[in-house]
Amino acid sequence: MIEQDTVRLLRECDAGIRMGIDSIEEVLEYIEDNGFKQRLEKCRSEHVKLENDIEVLLDKYHDEGKKPDPIAKGMSWIKTNTKLAMDGSDSMIADLMTDGCNMGVKSLTKYLNKYKAADESSKDIAKKLINIEEQLTEDIKQYL
Repeated sequence: MIEQDTVRLLRECDAGIRMGIDSIEEVLEYIEDNGFKQRLEKCRSEHVKLENDIEVLLDKYHDEGKKPDPIAKGMSWIKTNTKLAMDGSDSMIADLMTDGCNMGVKSLTKYLNKYKAADESSKDIAKKLINIEEQLTEDIKQYL
């Protein structure tokens, strides 16, 4: 049960990180404020580091991880690009990123509760990712 919950939690973290990286990369070119851009680039770097940590753990279990759900990814892309076409301001980007972070925190918390038997290193990664998302939300409030 521990191994099964561990792999499942890591897969969900993997999918969430990939979604987060993709979302950040989608909006970076539109950001005007250098401080905002640097904060998102830092967040992307934090996501990439955690993604590498997850890959190491998943390799240990001979698992390839999980890609984001194509429907969710497509819907996110449509929402982002539609809103950016109408209003590509830093405020709109901050709004989109805040929504994404909140959804990520909600999902990851749900999976952390669902896969209670996961090992501590996997739980720690999920908690780190939640903290990164919460911190980004806090840091970009000034751009809303």
